[in-house]
Amino acid sequence: MGLKPFLTLICILNFHLLHTFADDATNSSTLETYIVHLDGTVGLFGQFGDLESWYTSFLPSISSNGRRRIVYSYRKVFKGFAARLSADEVKAMENKPGFLSARPERKLDKHTTHSPNFLGLNQNMGFWESSNYGKGVIIGVLDTGVFPSHPSFSDEGMPPPPAKWKGKCDFNLTTCNNKIIGARYFSVFDDSPLDDDGHGTHTASTAAGSFVGGANVFGNANGTAAGIAPLAHLAIYKVCSIFCFESDIIAAMDTAIEDGVDILSLSLGGFSFSFYDDSIALGAFSAMEQGILVSCSAGNSGPFNRSMENEAPWILTVGASTIDRKIKATALLGNNETFDGESSFQPSDFPSTLLPLVYAKSLNTSDSNIQFCTPRSLNKTDLRGMIVVCDYGLVTRVSKGIAVKNAGGAAMILVSHPLYANMTLSDSHVLPAAHVGYADGLKIMTYINSTTTPMATILFKGTVIGDDRAPVVAGFSSRGPNYISPGILKPDILGPGVNILAAWPVSVENNTNTNSTFNIISGTSMSCPHLSGVAALLKSSHPDWSPAAIKSAIMTTADVVNLALNPIEDERYVPANIFATGSGHVNPSRANDPGLVYDIKPEDYIPYLCGLNYTNRQVGSIVQRKVDCSVESKIADAQLNYPSFAIRFGRSQPTSQTYTRSVTNVGEPVSSYVVETVPPPGIGVLVEPSSLDFTEANQTLKYQVTFTRPESAVNTTVYIQGYLKWNSGKYSVRTPIAVTLR
Repeated sequence: MGLKPFLTLICILNFHLLHTFADDATNSSTLETYIVHLDGTVGLFGQFGDLESWYTSFLPSISSNGRRRIVYSYRKVFKGFAARLSADEVKAMENKPGFLSARPERKLDKHTTHSPNFLGLNQNMGFWESSNYGKGVIIGVLDTGVFPSHPSFSDEGMPPPPAKWKGKCDFNLTTCNNKIIGARYFSVFDDSPLDDDGHGTHTASTAAGSFVGGANVFGNANGTAAGIAPLAHLAIYKVCSIFCFESDIIAAMDTAIEDGVDILSLSLGGFSFSFYDDSIALGAFSAMEQGILVSCSAGNSGPFNRSMENEAPWILTVGASTIDRKIKATALLGNNETFDGESSFQPSDFPSTLLPLVYAKSLNTSDSNIQFCTPRSLNKTDLRGMIVVCDYGLVTRVSKGIAVKNAGGAAMILVSHPLYANMTLSDSHVLPAAHVGYADGLKIMTYINSTTTPMATILFKGTVIGDDRAPVVAGFSSRGPNYISPGILKPDILGPGVNILAAWPVSVENNTNTNSTFNIISGTSMSCPHLSGVAALLKSSHPDWSPAAIKSAIMTTADVVNLALNPIEDERYVPANIFATGSGHVNPSRANDPGLVYDIKPEDYIPYLCGLNYTNRQVGSIVQRKVDCSVESKIADAQLNYPSFAIRFGRSQPTSQTYTRSVTNVGEPVSSYVVETVPPPGIGVLVEPSSLDFTEANQTLKYQVTFTRPESAVNTTVYIQGYLKWNSGKYSVRTPIAVTLR
């Protein structure tokens, strides 16, 4: 589930759901849903008495039966609506006062027993205890809904929702409780917020699931499951059903803002668009203005550069990494070589005797797809008693095993795609299986080709904790640089997203005797709710911190080494670059006491947006008020007070660039910091002043950094990196530096 087939999820605003019908005079087949943006600053809607009437004035005349074509009316994210329209009707709208833009809506994609412990969160001690486990904080989750009867959503020990809560429950009155305090659905394909996919149940329980003992999959990864903020409240917004439509996502974000959530968690996204044309970015900006932190998945399009989604600087963009737990399944070959892989299905009765081993590609050389073990390719193949080696790709990993099993195969060895290198996944397979890395797969192929009677078996070794390579960046985790705003480093942070155990609506073991059902899946969809939960803990511990301050605390305290104290690696087991890791891997306990934070006020984004060369109208559509960039102090994107630096030295950029940062003291009131720099190779880094002396809490001081690339400098790589740190006796505040040379 961790590579691109995830549902698209997103959070958005307050909505009015109306029936969708075609106008009598228009053939419904010519209509599609358009997102219409209006200029709310012109004051025209005052002539109509309310927004609804103003929105309706842009539409064709109401049909004879009085039914309208507005799908949603938006109020919080931006002024505008979604409606069923023809291209000609949109054209006719363009000349009306207050019209800004209209375009067809897009479809977006969806992008734990041990992960809290891996993050240093332990019951009845430390940061988890001091933050009250997120008590009183409301996390809004935009996803596929929720399975509310799962024990992860029990409200035992939960307080009632805060007085500010204004949300609703579209389940019956007894289904919502003090854990799930609200549940809404938005798709016309649905009649309730019930999760019929599993993705939403998994992400919601990862963020804020209650403690559930005995959580496991096929007896593996056994332990007490808990979300990262187990005493936080959940507000569920179902935006994905058959598809995840943009109009539904905007409506959900609009509603969530009005309902009073504190954190929005969106494990979904799509291709990058300019921020004024990106519905998630628009909704997130309006949420941020209301003090709501928005956490989004970075996308599952790695390991390619410039594959990032959700790139706006007011969003916390989360990449995925491994944890130190593996559910081992080891391939033993006839020559006694062994290769460790993974699978959550670990049968106790699989024979240790060697069985015939075959590479699927050799079964039919005329079928170009057979190596991927597709159901069609293996449909008439007799694999009785064999262990089949299958290549990664084309169909889902579990469906490969189904095809092998249906053809009589005894077991499967799944080989990772070369791009994913050493990454292995603990899927709930239907037959004995081992998912091995690409390099190990090549060695298995070499063995098969070296003998006329290749043999193998699979040894199941259960749950093993203590992989000191962790965290490793997941092969699928999307990478920077930031396409829309290259001066902002993305992703911001890494979190656990590989082989994550969390609540699931049904039993993957076909066990009908319990509703305590779990599944292990992977993706940045899984890492995002981990960070949503961490943000909830920080919000509970520091209710006065802004979304930018919470982001800064998370980023400047991140870990940059693995459990073996070596630099964090990527899927190839080489040091990961900064566009894979961002600031590093989240360390919740350190984030609770960061010393200094880089804060950003909502109005600080206006000169940044003007500096992106957006028009007044485009900036106004984001900030929802009139803006004149000719009188604003435009800044380069790298000048935004962000907790990282992303610098470009190309033909059009000067060889010396100076940027300013402001840091606010949230640590010891009287404290002194001294700068430490590790410049990117060949780049000069001068920080002035070199020390910061604070005399009180919440005091803000400025520093500037001059980056210089000598004319004579020769660099053999496009991307280089370094960092600067502000060190005191107690704190170390790290700010990464990414440099692009082109």
